[in-house]
Amino acid sequence: MPTLYKVLFLVILALVVLSSAVFFVDQRERVLLLHLGEIKQADFKPGLHFKIPGFENVKRFDGRVLTIDAKPENYLTLRNKNLLVDSFLLWKIIDAGKYFTTTKGEQRLASSRLFNIVNNGLRDAFATRTVKEVVAGDRAAMVADILAKANERASKFGIEIVNIRIKRVDFPTDINDAVYKRMRTDRLQEANETRAQGAEQGEAIKSRADREVITTLADAEQKAKEVRGDGDAQATEIYADAYGENEEFYAFHRRLDAYENVFKGDDMLVIEPKGDFFKKFADPSASQ
Repeated sequence: MPTLYKVLFLVILALVVLSSAVFFVDQRERVLLLHLGEIKQADFKPGLHFKIPGFENVKRFDGRVLTIDAKPENYLTLRNKNLLVDSFLLWKIIDAGKYFTTTKGEQRLASSRLFNIVNNGLRDAFATRTVKEVVAGDRAAMVADILAKANERASKFGIEIVNIRIKRVDFPTDINDAVYKRMRTDRLQEANETRAQGAEQGEAIKSRADREVITTLADAEQKAKEVRGDGDAQATEIYADAYGENEEFYAFHRRLDAYENVFKGDDMLVIEPKGDFFKKFADPSASQ
């Protein structure tokens, strides 16, 4: 039995020693092996690896792409216009040894240094561009230039900045209010100018319409006079023809019309029926 216990003890001890001498590296992490506090090996490939228990220890870091999403920052443009820029950056560890040496393996410290690098790059880029160039220009080219310069400095920390994204570029709140007021004033001025132009065009259209009405009425009146003149001429011609056919009847008919016009109404007329006008009235057989 004592021999069995010794064997069992040795087996357990061997398992403990073996477990402490073996470590596993995942593909999503960066691993650093330290020997008595000094870097022995860095950037292990994924899989099983060995170390000396008690003398060597393992430092693990996140090897995935990480994000730094800072608060919006104010940047001055070429003409000293203040812009509020909201951006974030993506980064990852590419050299675990440099990363541990320069940042002590602290992600917070690494993020702070990266933010300062990118922030200075953005500040310099905005300082050489106008607002129009920032808003409507080739922002991808600007970011690519900042990214290249920032990676030169970030490589000293064993870090690669994967990308820099500008989410939003806007004016600060106080400037926004002034811009909106100016835009509103400009739009009101444009609206007033449009209304004035519309009123001017309306008056011009009305004047043309009035002239056309006057011209049309004048033409119509002229045509009406011509038609009436033609009608009167035709009537006169018809009367003349009728008079030529029977002069006596025509004279009699005209005289009856004259009598009717004179004696119409309720007025009393006391006269002596003498004269040419009453010749037929007194004696129908009288000559004209």
